[in-house]
Amino acid sequence: MSWIYLIIAGIFEVGWPLGFKLASTYTKYSILFIGLSVVSMTLSGVFLYIAQKTIPIGTAYVIWTGVGAVGTLIIGILFFGDSANFWRLFFITMIIIGVIGTKIVH
Repeated sequence: MSWIYLIIAGIFEVGWPLGFKLASTYTKYSILFIGLSVVSMTLSGVFLYIAQKTIPIGTAYVIWTGVGAVGTLIIGILFFGDSANFWRLFFITMIIIGVIGTKIVH
């Protein structure tokens, strides 16, 4: 169950930079989106806290930040026109490989 909590924490980790981006894009609703960011940060931290009770903190942190980084990059590419050049995709693939490797050798 801890691994599920860790993935949920990683998903909420994506929510706070997304909320900040939306707040800067749609300034009329900036308070709403900043609130979304704060809620996402809080839930991300709570789920990480729960997960790391049984998962080593180093492993949990690498996976948590990896899921957040990869998820945020994908959202940026798909919805905000961020660059998807070869090198960005290559290095994000390296992060994914590192996260998977960390889980395997856990």
